[in-house]
Amino acid sequence: MELTEDTARRFARVALGHVARAFPYKDDHVFTGPADLRLPQAAHPVFFGSFDWHSCVHGWWTLLTLRRLYPAMPEAAQIAALAETTFTEEKLAAELAYLDRPSARGFERPYGWGWLLYLHHEAARHGDAAWGERLAPLARAFAARLRDYLAILTYPITVGTHGNTAFALVLARRWAVARDPDLVVLIDDWASRAFAHRRDYAGWEPGGDEFLSPVLTAALLMSETMPHLAFAPWFEGLVEANGWLARECRPVTVSDRSDGKIAHLDGLNLSRAWCLKDIARALGRADPDDLLLRLAEQHLAAALPHVEGDYMGEHWLASFALLALLRETPSGRP
Repeated sequence: MELTEDTARRFARVALGHVARAFPYKDDHVFTGPADLRLPQAAHPVFFGSFDWHSCVHGWWTLLTLRRLYPAMPEAAQIAALAETTFTEEKLAAELAYLDRPSARGFERPYGWGWLLYLHHEAARHGDAAWGERLAPLARAFAARLRDYLAILTYPITVGTHGNTAFALVLARRWAVARDPDLVVLIDDWASRAFAHRRDYAGWEPGGDEFLSPVLTAALLMSETMPHLAFAPWFEGLVEANGWLARECRPVTVSDRSDGKIAHLDGLNLSRAWCLKDIARALGRADPDDLLLRLAEQHLAAALPHVEGDYMGEHWLASFALLALLRETPSGRP
């Protein structure tokens, strides 16, 4: 399956329908007193839509990516117009000011941090607009937080939900390759300590509310941080030699797409497809009959029809579908 203009337009229409939709909204906010009572738009005048802050961030990543790839599609002009009124210096200053609150130390850590850096990475690629320049201070603030966080994070968080460390580091590292070489080194060293010794994966996945594979997100991170010659045997020893990949990595069933947690499983199918395809590229595997690529296609087929539908999935799934369909290869790999 490949990204086509028809699919791009479909995803763009979905994202345009929610990045500026104020309600319903799930606020990640610590209330320290009555003065904290406010509407989400007051604290987050840029990322107040899409049900929650992080989904709004990666909804915008979806829109800007599609605008760059298909600049002539009708939705591209709508995206640019909305971005110009959204990514203003005043509104972004309010987002940055929110981070100065002592109670916001853990705000969106680490999932939203990784996505904000990835959004800035994309925004900076639009040379005809100032969105990247305006987002830069916010990106630098989150990069600084990530450096501090890795200094105290002794163990990786390997859940299949927002706390997952490897997923955030994949996105952050792709941002840092062109902007922060010290952060690249920090991420690579931390990832090596956390994952290089792992073998014979036997985790109990999928969990009932996961949208990430703990093992495949870690493997994707290592595919971008380990030397080529080291990654292939490491990956084989992790999930191939013991049969886990062939035996356990199958598309999952979603029983109720109106349940926000169970709807996560559509995202698991999509994020697995993304990991499998990018890992296959890192290994130089291009044969469609290769196990990694066959599994990726199976996972995509199970989830793509459900990007639209109930808002519990619609406010975020297109981003993960787009990750899985992109053919761009991250740079900066050893």
